[in-house]
Amino acid sequence: MAADVNAYENRLGTDRMLPLVFRMALPSVAAQVVNLLYNIVDRIFIGRIPDIGTDALAGVGVTGSVIILISAFSMIVGGGGAPLASIALGQGNRERAGRILGNGFIILLAFAAATAGLTYLFMEPLLLLTGASANTIGYATDYLRIYLTGTVFVQISTGLNSFISAQGRPGIAMLSTFIGAITNLILDPVFIFGFGMGVKGAALATVISQALSAFWVLHFLFSGKASLRLDSSHMKLEKRIIFQIFSLGIAPFVMACTESIVGFVLNGSLKHYGDIYVSTLTVLQSAMMFGSVPITGFAQGFIPVISYNFGKGLKDRVRQCFRIAVATMFSFNFVLMFLMVLFPGTVASFFTEDPVLVAHVKEMAPWFLTGSMIFGLQRACQNTFIALGQARISLFIALLRKIFLLVPLAFALPRIFGVKGIYLAESVADATAAICCIIIFTIVFPQILAKGSMKK
Repeated sequence: MAADVNAYENRLGTDRMLPLVFRMALPSVAAQVVNLLYNIVDRIFIGRIPDIGTDALAGVGVTGSVIILISAFSMIVGGGGAPLASIALGQGNRERAGRILGNGFIILLAFAAATAGLTYLFMEPLLLLTGASANTIGYATDYLRIYLTGTVFVQISTGLNSFISAQGRPGIAMLSTFIGAITNLILDPVFIFGFGMGVKGAALATVISQALSAFWVLHFLFSGKASLRLDSSHMKLEKRIIFQIFSLGIAPFVMACTESIVGFVLNGSLKHYGDIYVSTLTVLQSAMMFGSVPITGFAQGFIPVISYNFGKGLKDRVRQCFRIAVATMFSFNFVLMFLMVLFPGTVASFFTEDPVLVAHVKEMAPWFLTGSMIFGLQRACQNTFIALGQARISLFIALLRKIFLLVPLAFALPRIFGVKGIYLAESVADATAAICCIIIFTIVFPQILAKGSMKK
């Protein structure tokens, strides 16, 4: 039995690279796209609630920054622990990989308790900081109060799913996301409209869906079908492993966390111009997810391939995988963002029937989305650094885009362009960070391969 399940890992180092990358990546892409429905479907249904849809959409939109911040903690384990486990498996060190998984599981439970408790205590101040107004704060608290009851499910399903892909089982990882997202898609209209629960119904549907995903992930990782299993003997916390998980995981955490910080900054600035601009940003950020989420899924697929082959010292296969990844991620993201800039009215119509909101989205879309056309280049390079265990470089790139660039621009550009400057800040930051990342990667990538993987 062990030989059978281990065969999935061995293919990471032997199969032809092009079909291998797509076989690993496409289930992850599908899973991420379906996972996108968690938020998008909520917003689509909420935006169509009679009479209150636009305000309710703004209310749920401002919770997004808080929710992203909560789920970002799972990326410390999923984005840091899983690549380390893949490298260990490539080195043949299965015991170390098991300890990384076990420690990661305990860390996730701690994150769930801390984030849910603190967010509940400071809920209203946080929501007001992210752009909630007197008209929207009620919808925001209604949604978030219920959502927080499922925090542990979010941490487990998001944080541990990467460990399933790490052992060469992207199809299983995809199913965990499908189960939750499809459940959410079914329950949303039932709770929102059928039971008349409004935003509370959307939140409840999300919690139930995330719970099902979490149970699926745990069921697999505790079963004999997993080559890398959750074992109680591996759950004793070890300082060295925790440090290594945090060291590498801090970059994907910051990548996710800065999205939340940006929400605080952008929404906080836009609320002074009116709730309609907060709703506009909610629509545009949702649209941007259609470009960023699939390439995130593709990254989750190719990271285990690069990590495993790097651990085995197969440098040519690492280079092959990167070339496939960068070409695919850039092409997809560029075409999709270009179409959204050309047809913003079509994008807006997915989320609202309010002609005023549609008009605002059409006006602001080019300012907000244009710079993200080359974002696929950054994500390919940045995630390759993560796959290679390069924590410091990944962290710098994550901070560069959202903290060093976007936050100052969000305060400076409105002085020149007015409210449009807040949206323009995203474009300028995205394009500048992508160019800087490519330059860094071109210089550093050959040096990393020359040094080889970390010690066992």
